[in-house]
Amino acid sequence: MRDHPPFPSLRSFLDWCASEGQLHPIADPVPVRHKMTAVHRQVLERGGPVLRFDRPVLDDGRASDIPVVTNLLGTTDRVAAGLGIRPDRLPDLGEFLAELRSPTPPEGMRAALERWPMLKAALATRPKILKSAPVQETCVTQGDVDLHQLPVQTHWLGDAGPLITWPVVLTRPFGSDADQVSRYNAGVYRIQVLDSDRVIMRWLPHRGGAAHHQGWARQGQATPVAIVLGADPAMMLSAALPLPETVSELSFSGALNASRPRVVPARTVPMLVPAEAEIVLEGWVSPTDIAPEGPFGDHTGYYNQAEPFPVMQVTAITARREPLYLSTYTGRPPDEPAIIGEVFNRLALPTIQAQIPEIRDLHLPPAACSYRIAIVSIAKRYPGQARRVMMALWGMLAQFSYTKMIIVVDDDIDPANWDDVAWALATRMDPGRDMMCLENSPMDYLDFASPAAGLAGKVGFDATNKLGSETTRDWGQVMQTDPADQAFAMDLLARALPEMTQ
Repeated sequence: MRDHPPFPSLRSFLDWCASEGQLHPIADPVPVRHKMTAVHRQVLERGGPVLRFDRPVLDDGRASDIPVVTNLLGTTDRVAAGLGIRPDRLPDLGEFLAELRSPTPPEGMRAALERWPMLKAALATRPKILKSAPVQETCVTQGDVDLHQLPVQTHWLGDAGPLITWPVVLTRPFGSDADQVSRYNAGVYRIQVLDSDRVIMRWLPHRGGAAHHQGWARQGQATPVAIVLGADPAMMLSAALPLPETVSELSFSGALNASRPRVVPARTVPMLVPAEAEIVLEGWVSPTDIAPEGPFGDHTGYYNQAEPFPVMQVTAITARREPLYLSTYTGRPPDEPAIIGEVFNRLALPTIQAQIPEIRDLHLPPAACSYRIAIVSIAKRYPGQARRVMMALWGMLAQFSYTKMIIVVDDDIDPANWDDVAWALATRMDPGRDMMCLENSPMDYLDFASPAAGLAGKVGFDATNKLGSETTRDWGQVMQTDPADQAFAMDLLARALPEMTQ
């Protein structure tokens, strides 16, 4: 299924980016406090290349010998390449993910495997356990651990301190063995550097890492954790994808890379870690120790409030001999999470269509924090169908429980074209009849417009043509140009004004 060669490491992906003219080194010294984010933001907003800051300046004024890589996934083309495919093949991968979430019945499994050979790979890929690995070429352990040696950025003026923003955090449930990689959770979480050997894990309650931590904490035990900095792109994106709970992110990353993931036992915790990573922070998350995390600038474009989260004691830092530090920023879109979200939205469409077949297209505007507003086009057949689709979306995936506005349009409307959507709202929607409002429904607690933390209202707009009992008036007919007249016009313009038709 891959269109690109496997990228078993961050470095191999960077080599590909360089070969495509999409990697730009920056030789000037750039402070990790505020200024590096300012540079990254300007380049990302212009659709620019991956940046490698070769002379990062730490907060104490010292130059770090660890280059910082940013904007790795700052374009949808690079996100697709990280998944191993061309952008036009994203629908194929989306159909495969839908197959994973709703497996084919046994009598059709053979046909499914013939259609999706990667399905077998995703379900059967096992890691290869090594005795030594590049990520452990250097190692410092407790007593010598100093996180301030890493070029961790402080991104925004109001941030509480340095923030690790592109970690792949590996955990496993209580009672599992270290070699049971299929039971590992890999997630991307925000991590605040507290001091030289402690960090704060921002584990939201509904995330997999938090669930594992709660299991260990109920037994009064600390949770073993490995924080992977600079993983290969397939692992990073697998950790962010909404995969079914039965599918291991590590195994799925191997399937994306068309190879078995290579892992090695960690030095100080009972975990396996990616062999080709740049840096790994090993440690234990306390069952009782918590600290206020934040405030930090978030994807909403606002600073979130400081809240208590569990503390991790770092027991080792292992790394390549000359490691790279991968970083990004989170802020008002566009940012890398919003760009990744655009790709993930395209991947999610087949899964959504499998549950709600009348949906023809879906657009989650990145400017609306990627999921706060959804515009859906449907093939409408009966009265009330738009409202049914709204309720189905709100209840289908956890992501949509945080969508505060849904606009439903007909399939002659392009949901990604705001002019189309505005016309449908203006001509097919009556506020008194076609609005549906909910109260006290789940909401991201970072939504400061909500009247209560974690609870908010939702609104749906039915901007479809009205059928049957939905209206008592004769409904209007859309004006269209006859196809023959359109062909005549295009032929005439091709001869009279060729520059307009090229």
